Amino acid sequence: MLASLTIHNIVLIDRLTLEGEGGLAALTGETGAGKSILLDALGLALGARSESGLVRHGAEQAAVTACFDLPARHPAHALLKEKGLPSAETLILRRTLGKDGRSKAFINDEPVSMQLLREIGATLVEVHGQFETQGLLDPQTHSAALDSYAGLSEDAAKTRQAWAGWRTARERLEAAETGIESMRLQEEYLKDAVAELEKLSPQRGEEEILAEKRHFLLHAEKMRDGLSQATEILESDDGVQSLLGRLHAALGRIAGNAGERMTAVMETLARAESETSELAYQIEALKSTDSGDGNLAAIEDRYFALRECAKKHRCTVDQLPKIHEDLSQKLRLITHHDDTLAELRKNVGDAREKFVSLAERLSAARARVAQKIGKAVNAELPALKLDKATFSVAVTRAKDESAWGPNGLDKVQFTVATNPQTPAGPIHKIASGGELSRFMLALKLILAETSSIPTLVFDEVDSGIGGATADAVGERLSRLAKKYQVLVVTHSPQVAARAAHHWIVAKTAQKGTVITKITPLKALEERQEEIARMISGAKVTSEARAAAAKLLEHNVA
Repeated sequence: MLASLTIHNIVLIDRLTLEGEGGLAALTGETGAGKSILLDALGLALGARSESGLVRHGAEQAAVTACFDLPARHPAHALLKEKGLPSAETLILRRTLGKDGRSKAFINDEPVSMQLLREIGATLVEVHGQFETQGLLDPQTHSAALDSYAGLSEDAAKTRQAWAGWRTARERLEAAETGIESMRLQEEYLKDAVAELEKLSPQRGEEEILAEKRHFLLHAEKMRDGLSQATEILESDDGVQSLLGRLHAALGRIAGNAGERMTAVMETLARAESETSELAYQIEALKSTDSGDGNLAAIEDRYFALRECAKKHRCTVDQLPKIHEDLSQKLRLITHHDDTLAELRKNVGDAREKFVSLAERLSAARARVAQKIGKAVNAELPALKLDKATFSVAVTRAKDESAWGPNGLDKVQFTVATNPQTPAGPIHKIASGGELSRFMLALKLILAETSSIPTLVFDEVDSGIGGATADAVGERLSRLAKKYQVLVVTHSPQVAARAAHHWIVAKTAQKGTVITKITPLKALEERQEEIARMISGAKVTSEARAAAAKLLEHNVA
């Protein structure tokens, strides 16, 4: 749920923090006090389109921070993980807006795109009456809402998987058909290239081995001369080993008289003799190293043939075996293309059949449940002053296969006829602001057990109504608040009296300027006075106070 909303430099708001509460919360205040500014600010935090005019006059930047407490299985966690972002029990959405119109978005202090902020925001808050395309007003969400209510989410997921499988099969077939046609034009080239590579039979690592042998052979004579000279220096009568032996003998004759002082000298000499012997051994080993059979011409022919072939294919010599494999595969595909295409076409047919089977079953189930939802919502409408309206869930089978999609064969849409003489149409296009909010209220009541969005905001839900209708709206909001955190912006005393939490929004003068402030009404007397103002207007009468007390008494009871 929304734990807090902090607003800084938005229109008339200098700095304001709204602490969220569970259950039903009412925002009241005189017209123009700034209630709509609060919703604009919340919309910014959720990724709504920004305008530089929202930045408070004289400020360089505005900022809104919305903190949410998330249950462990909330879908926002999976979405954040998918995007490689950290997730926690507390989720912080922050939006900044400069006076130049530039906007930045952050989630848990990590900079994110506006699109991701909107996606995350859509899982957290649903606003009715302010944003025409959000939540259940977005036709794209209707099939998911219907499936969730009907317990068809698993069937819908299987249908989406089948659609993805069919799409992949079609893409593979199209790629093969296009590829084969393209490869046919290259058939002669492929035959020549594969034949050349088969004859050459390149091996990984071969270039390095050949280069080493070639280098050795090119310098073999010089190396032999150098190694022989080194052997002579080491092993001749006047060589290093002989000189070290004579040195050892000379020092050995005096070592007995020098005592321990000669120990280090003799040890150093012993190491020198040992290292010299090892050096002589290694030089002999080099002299006996295989020279690559001495066939320099054959090695160079092979070496340069490999390099020339790699140049032709624009690759390294080590990549030639893979090139050989790929070109051979393409040639086999051309040669056996009929079998390949037949198998791919069969895969497409099988995948289509699976998708259609699952989608038809899903479609039939949706049609049955659609009537149930329509009947349940319509039962709520008379009390909401929508007695002439009819709500229905239209499940329409697509006539053309090209209109099928991951959600199946159907187009699911919530529709409304506002009176018996007018045809039904999309709910977001037919209903007015106040009617729309009340339709959404009725619909959310029916779908309450299946939605994962924890916070609902209603604006204009009491527009144009009063008396028993307003009381019915308040009663339904109160019922809804048992499942959700519900925030309602209201002018109705009946609705405000139903709230578990109540804030008043008001303008006030501060340091020569007008600002908007929000004050929580904790005491019963404070709430009674505000509800009395809502009943009687600027001049609060004793009758209004009595009526307010009666409303609060009734609702507390």
